[in-house]
Amino acid sequence: MMASSLSKLPEQTSSSQLLADYLRVREDSENICRPLEDEDYGLQTIVDVSPPKWHLAHVSWFFETFLLKPFQKNYKEFHPQFAHLFNSYYETVGSFHPRPERGLLARPTVKEIYQYRAYVDDAMQVLLADENRPDYTEIVNRTILGLHHEQQHQELLYTDIKHIFAYSPLRPAYRDIHYPSLAQELTSQWLEIAEGIHEIGQVGKGFAYDNEYPRHKTYVNGVRLASRLVTNGEFMSFIKANGYQQPTLWLSDGWKTVQQQGWQAPLYWQQQDDSWWHMTLSGFKPVDPDAPVCHISLYEADAYARWAGKRLPTEAEWESLASQYPLFGNLRETDFLNPVPLQGEHHQLFGDVWEWTQSAYAPYPGYKTPPGAIGEYNGKFMSNQFVLRGGSCVTPTEHIRATYRNFFYAADRWQFSGFRLAEDLT
Repeated sequence: MMASSLSKLPEQTSSSQLLADYLRVREDSENICRPLEDEDYGLQTIVDVSPPKWHLAHVSWFFETFLLKPFQKNYKEFHPQFAHLFNSYYETVGSFHPRPERGLLARPTVKEIYQYRAYVDDAMQVLLADENRPDYTEIVNRTILGLHHEQQHQELLYTDIKHIFAYSPLRPAYRDIHYPSLAQELTSQWLEIAEGIHEIGQVGKGFAYDNEYPRHKTYVNGVRLASRLVTNGEFMSFIKANGYQQPTLWLSDGWKTVQQQGWQAPLYWQQQDDSWWHMTLSGFKPVDPDAPVCHISLYEADAYARWAGKRLPTEAEWESLASQYPLFGNLRETDFLNPVPLQGEHHQLFGDVWEWTQSAYAPYPGYKTPPGAIGEYNGKFMSNQFVLRGGSCVTPTEHIRATYRNFFYAADRWQFSGFRLAEDLT
């Protein structure tokens, strides 16, 4: 696997470099959608999935709302109703269309969405060119936040497109992708973290979200983390051992969810003639037993860990380990868009799948919600969700770091999510 040649989006930059970054990220979103037909753009298969055209418009709404309206003199909205249609959840900037009904919007058309994007891009180029204005530092900071926000939605585009395509009985391929096979014998080792006080959280220059601050001390008991992710083949053993039928392995809410949803295997898995197949972005394929298991809920990860006599790591344990290793792995730039078998000697700490931890998504000690609408970005979601770490096969390399805290509800499975095991040192 190759590392990305992209650098981190900088904290401070020249107007020409910032504009180049802006145009590159905006083009990336449209390139992701290039294989789609117009009929694909408007579908919403579950509440968690948003139509691709909504994603494309929402990220443009972000720049329009938080940069062009407050900073560009005499800026005129592209359409007066778009502020309502493409606001996601920002209560402080107006009303928003109900999330479950995004797929009911036949209009605006795909063509109008791309016209909206071009309109916003033209205005942003004018705004970013004037680096002598006194408020330019704030414009830079908000633009960089907007670009990282758009990269988050690029991940969501991949995950949502996969769900949309999987919903079709035709099982269409997003595009043809060739995956690598196992390059060496699959082994597992244990990587130890010494007992003691560790520091986690962001420090120094470079972009990070507010939920990664402040850096702080935390106590970690002696622990070992697996040197690789749990594989499909290992999870097949859990299924074969009737793991989905044993209530003693499951958290109470997890067992209730298994019963209500009828879960018998990871999302997208289907058994055919005694073998497992699953949906990928390259169509319906046999499950590779050596690749990391994916589209797993926290409940399933936790149940497997109990069955194996292990547990899930905490986010502090995970970060204490990951911060010792270079940022390298099966991230978006490898172009596999799917978890793949372990290649080489790295530990799959970055890429392949977002890794569930047992840590509740909560503020760090000393965390303060940023003022204004930007404060709604992360802080108000710090309840009833769990932290995932490490990025996935659809995460841009420049977007991930050891301190990055993703978060989802325990039952969520449509994301590229998996896990590794941990055990206490005794």
